[in-house]
Amino acid sequence: MQDSINLENFISHALNEDIGDGDHTSLACVPADELNKAELLVKDSGILAGVEVAEQIFRHIDPELSISFFLSDGVEIKPGDIAFEVSGNARSILKAERLVLNCMQRMSGIATATARYVRLVSDYKCKVLDTRKTTPGFRELEKWAVRIGGGVNHRFGLYDMIMIKDNHIDYAGGIPEAIKRTKNYLNETKRNLKIEVEARNLGEVEQIIAAGGVHRIMLDNFTPEGIKVAIDLIQGRCETEASGGITEETIANYAASGVDFISVGALTHQVKSLDLSLKAIP
Repeated sequence: MQDSINLENFISHALNEDIGDGDHTSLACVPADELNKAELLVKDSGILAGVEVAEQIFRHIDPELSISFFLSDGVEIKPGDIAFEVSGNARSILKAERLVLNCMQRMSGIATATARYVRLVSDYKCKVLDTRKTTPGFRELEKWAVRIGGGVNHRFGLYDMIMIKDNHIDYAGGIPEAIKRTKNYLNETKRNLKIEVEARNLGEVEQIIAAGGVHRIMLDNFTPEGIKVAIDLIQGRCETEASGGITEETIANYAASGVDFISVGALTHQVKSLDLSLKAIP
């Protein structure tokens, strides 16, 4: 379950964006006191996600709506499955319809993709991570969907972890200086944040090890063989993460290298939404 205040804020903003000064189609042709039912019809195979979000959307719009759930977040689904049934004021159902579908379709697509990647590395110790390659304003739900699919969230934003990447290194004047400044900053501001540093080659791995005080090294665009060499250099002194263009076809080879984490931006920025539909019940 996500932070309820953040979720409520998201729903309010999304509904304001969609409804504006009124759902004039429903206001024009659906009687105000019309009662009806609708069901969430699955038209794709995958992992269901966003059921809890849908419930919050319906409750936000109309607390009098009644919802019967048949499937929960994280279950495998197939065409023809019914996730839930909602009944009550027809205008309220119509007002909620598109936001419910937009959230559930995208979240289910992300959960489905994540589950595929997680299955591919199930024989190894590594965990599959998401990234910050998310949709602005939708990050919290996208990262929630990753967890539903069995993945692990990387940092949520720029504020909850120090992650020194290539541009930071170049702007700071090199790895030793970037790490030194970071340690000073954390001491001065009395912040307790984990430090991750990106390495583009084995020479940079050696520089990071020499500087010390790093929680994790990101091995960016390394081959699986190169990662094995890097892990031998690191000797368990910090966690390791493989990153950079890793696909479903290559992830198992990276996992076999012994790396602790594999980050996959495609989980959120290249995903295909699942086909779901909210259908009126005659």
